[in-house]
Amino acid sequence: MIKIGKYELKNGLMLAPMAGVTDNTFRRLCMRYGAEYTVSEMVCAKALCYEQKAKKKSADVGATASLAEVTVKDMPMAIQLFGSEPEFMAEAAMMIEQLSYKGCRSDTPPAAIDINMGCPVRKITSNGEGSALMKTPELSAKIVRAVCDAVSIPVTVKIRAGWDSSSINAPEFAKALEEAGASLICVHARTKEQLYLPGIDISVIETTKKAVSIPVIGNGDIYSADDAVKMIEQTGCDGVMIGRGAEGNPWIFSEIAARLNGDIYEEPSIEQKLSVALEQLDAMILAKGERVGLAEAKKHMAWYVSGIKDAARARSSIMTSTTALDIKNIFKELLGTK
Repeated sequence: MIKIGKYELKNGLMLAPMAGVTDNTFRRLCMRYGAEYTVSEMVCAKALCYEQKAKKKSADVGATASLAEVTVKDMPMAIQLFGSEPEFMAEAAMMIEQLSYKGCRSDTPPAAIDINMGCPVRKITSNGEGSALMKTPELSAKIVRAVCDAVSIPVTVKIRAGWDSSSINAPEFAKALEEAGASLICVHARTKEQLYLPGIDISVIETTKKAVSIPVIGNGDIYSADDAVKMIEQTGCDGVMIGRGAEGNPWIFSEIAARLNGDIYEEPSIEQKLSVALEQLDAMILAKGERVGLAEAKKHMAWYVSGIKDAARARSSIMTSTTALDIKNIFKELLGTK
């Protein structure tokens, strides 16, 4: 069991933050099927701070504020911040906890502030943010300390194994962050250099777990209950965070929970999977409008058809569809009901 602030997680099953993927519709879906904790898409701390100075009404501010939305029904959920300047990180975290920023649509503070020190994308690391922070342990510790001083809720950090194969420093890096006040560390067992290439170094999670006294969450290449159990048993980590393994498969959390609890897991039928997919499609369009909702939902719909007969053809049709009805008809064809 993991405790994060006032929340207890029986199995430590978390949904990873993924830009453009883990919006509130998908987060809530994963929670329905067993995710015990979720994390928002990345929120730029500096952008949130700058939005406060814009000469616009609250309803007209930029998109950053909407990414930081958290409601009671989303809990427990963390807001993930990224940035490399302690003062902006602290200010943004404080505003998020206090619900005191322009465009705020939250009705509760998040369960925690999560700091991104693991994103390997070039446009993030080129600014010294994300996984680039693993090259500057002293600055990273200052960021954690500043955020901890600014808020009363837990501060957690997501890191990587290291910058590259010659600088794997997750254990000592995590120790420095713990000393700075971090309440939990999530380790993605790849280096920045590896991006998302297949294969992780699971031993890095184990050595990090031994280096600190706070909970350590394992992350990377978890696509089944077998993968999750292997990671937990071999590393001693306190829980697992699932990212790409949940794409088109929110049931992975139910599968893992069943294995950990000694229960029987019944995989959903194709009909059940596509029914949930369409539910997500409708919810995304309702939340974001037809144009944006459909555009962002297409990749999700393509993920749901993986493993189904004629999936390749269906994916191609989904990505070129222009209406929600098009996708619904594609699914009917797959089920042979059109």
